[in-house]
Amino acid sequence: MVRRHTGTDLSTAAQEYLLALRAMAGEESHVSAAQVGRRLGVSTQAASEMFRRLTADGLVCLSSARELALTDAGLVAADAIFRRHALIEWLLTSVVGLGWAESDQEAARLQAAISPHVEARLDELLGHPETCPHGNPIDAAIARRRPAGTPLSSIEAGRRATVYRITEAAEEDLGLLSYLEARALVPGAHVTVLANSESLDSLTLDGPRGRATLGRRPAALIRVLPGEADPGLFHRVPSLAPTGR
Repeated sequence: MVRRHTGTDLSTAAQEYLLALRAMAGEESHVSAAQVGRRLGVSTQAASEMFRRLTADGLVCLSSARELALTDAGLVAADAIFRRHALIEWLLTSVVGLGWAESDQEAARLQAAISPHVEARLDELLGHPETCPHGNPIDAAIARRRPAGTPLSSIEAGRRATVYRITEAAEEDLGLLSYLEARALVPGAHVTVLANSESLDSLTLDGPRGRATLGRRPAALIRVLPGEADPGLFHRVPSLAPTGR
């Protein structure tokens, strides 16, 4: 049986490494310490040292080809960290009123500080979300039963689609996050692709706030569902207005 490891006893840096490895393992088949280091803006030596510690803790394993992977315990810990991060993001965006980019940065600071009791109350308050505000599944079990979505960059001109999730790779680009939020290109938004040009490396679409243009690479980091998707796939935080007694 896998011991449930919530990651709360890990340093903030160790939690960031586990989240980065969790995200990258879902995006590509082979992940090295150098790749994670580049993602986090640290040297390969610093990343390798951290992964040696995480390997000693039984959270990460390293293959003979120097490829990194989360162990079962590591995945449980990374999911627990991501879940806290996502709940804080929901609170900051839907209740406090912060933007996507700012809430992501604040959640990274706060995710290690909340207790299991506060986490459970937040989950109840926010209506038990299955995803983060950007649409990414809150844990591996939920990911297995939700559709993966199709890259927006692969949608042909003239087709309608529903924004499904902004992948964790896209979340690394705070400028992209801010642009998508400003254009209301959020999970559940309906769009029509107007032009998709490989030669011009651009995609133009009509969304809730009119036309928007993206490079094909950032468009590839956005997942959509064809047509108008089931609204039940998209979480909405319950009204938190006080009720009369």
